[in-house]
Amino acid sequence: MSIFASAADAAYALVRPVVHATDGEAAHNLTLGALEPLPRARRALTSPILATEFAGLNFPNPVGLAPGFDKDARVAHAMPHFGFGFVEVGTLTPLPQDGNPRPRLFRLVEDQAVINRMGFNNGGQEAAATRIACLRRYGLPVPLGINIGANKDSADRIADYAKGTAAMAPLADYLTVNISSPNTPGLRALQDKGALEALLDGVAAAQPVGAAKPVFLKVAPDLEPADIDDIVAVALDKRLAAVIVSNTTITRPALASRHAAEAGGLSGAPLADLALQRVRDFHLASGGKVPLVAAGGIASAEQAWERIRAGASLVQIYSAMVYSGPGLAARIAQGLEKLTVRDGFARVSDAVGVGE
Repeated sequence: MSIFASAADAAYALVRPVVHATDGEAAHNLTLGALEPLPRARRALTSPILATEFAGLNFPNPVGLAPGFDKDARVAHAMPHFGFGFVEVGTLTPLPQDGNPRPRLFRLVEDQAVINRMGFNNGGQEAAATRIACLRRYGLPVPLGINIGANKDSADRIADYAKGTAAMAPLADYLTVNISSPNTPGLRALQDKGALEALLDGVAAAQPVGAAKPVFLKVAPDLEPADIDDIVAVALDKRLAAVIVSNTTITRPALASRHAAEAGGLSGAPLADLALQRVRDFHLASGGKVPLVAAGGIASAEQAWERIRAGASLVQIYSAMVYSGPGLAARIAQGLEKLTVRDGFARVSDAVGVGE
């Protein structure tokens, strides 16, 4: 584990009681403020076992930072210090927006979970593009994904995704089309087959001429089998580079926290089983032909290994860091290396979709 990751974990263990006594959103903003001055990472955690080629890109290791942590691309430069093999920023909308009223972020400590109803709060694509262009000028040792969305009050959401593609694709290694947030009314309707086809056609038309970037589609876990079949059909037809499975859930398993009834998307440990099952569902429905990225409830190398064996080539984490500290990515990556060797594979990518 890197010096940064080890030191950050040690520091987090000391301040965690104070952090958890602070409003969740305020604590997150303090975290970003502490990370922002860190020097730009020049190296990534990697090895011949962990290095993964995916969507035409080279990932030093398959453990990525999920969007939502660094909405405005303030700290992407520092995140490889903590073991991340790729970083995804956003969700970014064409225009700045405040998001939903506060409070809108709740820790469910007893459940190792988080509920949020943030509503795509961000400073807009123009401001983020300035920071990302600077980052690009000096380099980043891992792939950078940019997650785009539509403004809440947009009269034409497909046009918003086209605007986001035109603005952000030139700066991205890959682009994620996020239609899976439960906190923007009506957004998940874009997962319907006809709407999804129109959306992806608009995104494709807005790509840089001669320099199109891989497009990932982020979907919700709250899908019926017919929805999955439709999304797979569209993904294959439109030649999507990957589907990210999945965002937060609006379902509520048995929860112990007093915040259990809060509206919004549930992430963290209670999402793990549902998100794993959705990876299996998408892998089965596509016959392994749709490349997958797994997110939701991943808090250990063993859970990441389950997703990989179920069909995911990459994994993303966020909520688990609230409880396990900032060195979690490095611990998962190093654990994956050991599990790969234990199970007789030469590379972690050799285990994708082999089953359990």
